[in-house]
Amino acid sequence: MARENQRTAADMQTPESATGFRFIAGDRVLWIIIAALTVISVLVVYSSTAKMAYDAHTARSTAHFLRQQLVILVISIPLLITASKINCRIYNHLAGVGYAACILLTLSVYFIGATTNGAARWIPLGPFQFQPSEALKVATVLLLARQLAGRQSRIDRLRIIPSLNPFRWRRPAQRKIWREGTWPILFPVLLSCVVIFPAHTSSAVLVFFASWVMMLIGRVRMGELLKLLGLAALLAGLLNLGRSETAGGRVSTWIDLWTSPQTEKPVEELTDTERSMIAIHNGGILGEGAGQSVVRVEMIHPESDYAYAFFVEEYGLVLAVVLLMLYLWIFFRAIEIFRRCGTAFPGLLVLGLALLITCQALLHIMVTVNLIPETGQTLPLISRGGSSTIFTAIALGMILSVSRQNEEQSHDRPRGETMYER
Repeated sequence: MARENQRTAADMQTPESATGFRFIAGDRVLWIIIAALTVISVLVVYSSTAKMAYDAHTARSTAHFLRQQLVILVISIPLLITASKINCRIYNHLAGVGYAACILLTLSVYFIGATTNGAARWIPLGPFQFQPSEALKVATVLLLARQLAGRQSRIDRLRIIPSLNPFRWRRPAQRKIWREGTWPILFPVLLSCVVIFPAHTSSAVLVFFASWVMMLIGRVRMGELLKLLGLAALLAGLLNLGRSETAGGRVSTWIDLWTSPQTEKPVEELTDTERSMIAIHNGGILGEGAGQSVVRVEMIHPESDYAYAFFVEEYGLVLAVVLLMLYLWIFFRAIEIFRRCGTAFPGLLVLGLALLITCQALLHIMVTVNLIPETGQTLPLISRGGSSTIFTAIALGMILSVSRQNEEQSHDRPRGETMYER
């Protein structure tokens, strides 16, 4: 009888019942990284908003901005958990509709949105401002993953760049390129970049880079990808719609900091990038201590555009390197999740989303040390802001959804979508 009971209990402990429903499922390391970034976000926003609290025009305490950030995190975390529970099949089915909705919302910003530095970026929603371009970045990766996945059985034979001579487009060969490669694969990426470009050039570049890498991993022909790079460089020069003054000013400031002596410049004339480098210098190895930043009062946006420099000043280079490693770790975990997928759509989705998050963090960090001109990119999950935090959380939830299904071995295996199928 005892042996029978043991055998029955062992039979009941099947893989399905062992996994069961878990409130938090998926890659455990990734969950730990998310938790760490969330805690850091609270610390950074609470301390860095001291300048805003002292501003006579705001007349609000640091606790007010902390509450705002906590509300955003309270909204983001349930969305992350929900996204991690949704089956990838549903993401696949909703890719087209979600992409179209995000395109329309991003376009609407140019007519009804709030404007900053001559660029329309946000739709006012009461106390919050919604930035549709953040949603469009995720939607573009989602749609591109679907389009590449559905063509894996013949992707290495497709061309995506048609002839540059419009008079040839009516030829059967060119029509085939437009029908099978340009419209389904290339057009959504270019449309997203063109729509985002006027308001946030660096975000358009980020979307293009992530998409290009996805195409490379998705086995699009290398010759086509090299042509795409050349055409993109040409198109970027032609599409500087009304932002030439802003972009040119940022580039000239960046070049000036590298080529001209800055020792005689008055303090009040220092740029935010220079102040960020001063903050990093002040932080040293171990930092000034929480709440002890001095440069935060001089920066325009220490809580968003220069959050990393502010973090270095208060917590030091040692913890700053740890923070950088956390973002790189997200990408390395995504590579591991990708390797376990076996099918194209979830694998490409994971890598595309991880590229968006990690590259955005790297762009932010490179700006703070003047390696590249100012971009306005926030530090994912840490900088103060609603739309970026919310859609970063949703993207991480999608990655966790794929890792959860890897553990449960519940991915669909549609015909023609197996990675590296020949």
